[in-house]
Amino acid sequence: MNRLRVTPGPVLPLTALWLATRALMLWLIAHSGGPLLGGGSVTREVWRLYHHWYDVLAHGSFPVHDTLWQYPPGAGAVLLAPGLLPGLTYFQAFVLLTLAADALTATVLVRAGTRPGRSLLGAAVWTGGLPLLLHLPLARYDVQVTALAVLSLLASARSPRAGGVFGALGALVKVWPALVLLGMPRGRPTRGAWAGAAGAGAVCLALLAALFTHPLAFLREQGGRGVQIESLGGTALNLARHAGWSGRTRYRYGAMEMAGPHVGAVATASLVLTAVSFGLLVLWRVRARRWNEATPYDAALSAVLLFTVTSRVISPQYLIWLIGLAAVCLTSRFTCQRPVAVLVLTASALSTVAYPMCYREVIDGTWAGCLLMLARNGLLTAAAVLSYVRLWRSGRTPTVKSLRGTQPLAGSGRLPDRALSVSR
Repeated sequence: MNRLRVTPGPVLPLTALWLATRALMLWLIAHSGGPLLGGGSVTREVWRLYHHWYDVLAHGSFPVHDTLWQYPPGAGAVLLAPGLLPGLTYFQAFVLLTLAADALTATVLVRAGTRPGRSLLGAAVWTGGLPLLLHLPLARYDVQVTALAVLSLLASARSPRAGGVFGALGALVKVWPALVLLGMPRGRPTRGAWAGAAGAGAVCLALLAALFTHPLAFLREQGGRGVQIESLGGTALNLARHAGWSGRTRYRYGAMEMAGPHVGAVATASLVLTAVSFGLLVLWRVRARRWNEATPYDAALSAVLLFTVTSRVISPQYLIWLIGLAAVCLTSRFTCQRPVAVLVLTASALSTVAYPMCYREVIDGTWAGCLLMLARNGLLTAAAVLSYVRLWRSGRTPTVKSLRGTQPLAGSGRLPDRALSVSR
């Protein structure tokens, strides 16, 4: 069978774009003290908080009784990694490793996009979409987590077990990459993926428990988080301030949260909506009758979107996850998530205006800040709803008009070789 020969032509502009945009992001980091760039607040988390945690981890323990430590034990490995680069400050090494993870993600997306029948649009979305968040991606370790999720999805097409391993590694760092395994085809692929994830997760967790004390200390602090001002609930409460609500904002658990009457009810409602979202995803999984090569990618984006918009915390770095997953979807010509990717990119640009550019407006709950967050969160909510609806419709059993007549497709999702057309 002849293989399609791929010329390097389209890759060269992408490479030039990546180099130019990353140089700009590095320039922004070097000048992050400006008021429009947050006055240094974006980078402060690395050289102050991450470095502090590095010192604690270097002594063989996860942070204990630290309300800001809310991450699974795998995060410790990421925060320790900059110490392996000699001759650099912790901040410099962290940014360099984050940039390397960014480059790895772009590379695997390009490789996936240059395969026969695939598209380089995914690599373009990652390359051009990440700078919409300015220098924030290089000052958080969400790029590393997203890289593991992207590797999980792309590897699962060839080896479900390998995809499960990468998914487990990502989940050990920030939990949410476990959702990328939700859309694996039924049967052997699903069993292989979850077996790989369970095995890798157990081994890595045991290793971390052997090397460090208090590996599960994060659970105590995670449960106490409230309603962050950038979440859907926080936006609603900020708007309620203009209608006479007596609440206010306060710094707690590493974020600006709402405090006052009914905040607990809003937090509970967020948890209920998250549970409902999980139920909807399970329902899709049970009812879906058709899988194609893009279904695992589409399901991952839909799942993370639903969990993001129902979260009590929608930090700006969450958009890094969504850009990465949207990019994976767009490597396949069979994806149903193209309009969703447009909404995610638009929300990313608005998120940058909210933080760091106009964060004081958001904190103070001014009309400008409220309307800005309402627009950003409205786009994310629309993206989540549209994503799930399109995922649901793509999983319905289509009717195939073949040379032998009209017949339903099998659950595998593969089109018959002689199929002429598909009507939905």
